[in-house]
Amino acid sequence: MRCLLIILAIILTGCATKVGRDGTRETSFDAKYLAKTEIDRVIDATRVEVVGGLMILADKLYRRNPREWKKTGLTSRELALQRLMDRSTALPELEGKREGAAAMLAFREDFAGDRVAALMFGLLTMVDAAYENKQEFFVLDSLSEQKLYNTARNIEIALWKLATAKNAAGELFLLSNELDPNNRNLSFEREFGRIIGLLDFLSKVVADTNGRTVTRLTQSIATAIFLPVSFLK
Repeated sequence: MRCLLIILAIILTGCATKVGRDGTRETSFDAKYLAKTEIDRVIDATRVEVVGGLMILADKLYRRNPREWKKTGLTSRELALQRLMDRSTALPELEGKREGAAAMLAFREDFAGDRVAALMFGLLTMVDAAYENKQEFFVLDSLSEQKLYNTARNIEIALWKLATAKNAAGELFLLSNELDPNNRNLSFEREFGRIIGLLDFLSKVVADTNGRTVTRLTQSIATAIFLPVSFLK
């Protein structure tokens, strides 16, 4: 009886009812939800939010640093953002680098390419790796709580570097938050914080579901390096 109730509950979550203008109701059913648990739907939702949040940040960075997308030879900021949507192959100027190695290029004095693309491609590919390079999750799929945790810490490191990393002339490599007392804008910090919170939340959910614990690494944020993601199991 209990199994029957569980199956019924899963079936009902896959149903959607639309009400027409004339008041009639039409119910449709998506069979894929039979292969999804509640955790799978949480994973799907957080992935959409995290990737979407990083793309918002990429757009904000390009708006504040238009010289970066212009280095690519593209004709608009929108085309530069579109490049970040397809991460199946690394960007040419990153020489095959992904994740932390790509993100670090944004803060290297000798890097002549698009620093926004380097940073955000690096962060986005970290997130892809944390979600096992899948866009949708089903009952037999699994995640690593450590990969999610490490990705959250890496995004904290990226936020710190954005605020502090400077070139030889003492200028920030990339402009982000506006700290002028007369025109404060902390929208970058808020969005980064929201993404970090989502990844930490999901890391705890996955750990609890699997009966495991996360290894919490201690390092100074000022000297921290990007933690590995892809190579974790």
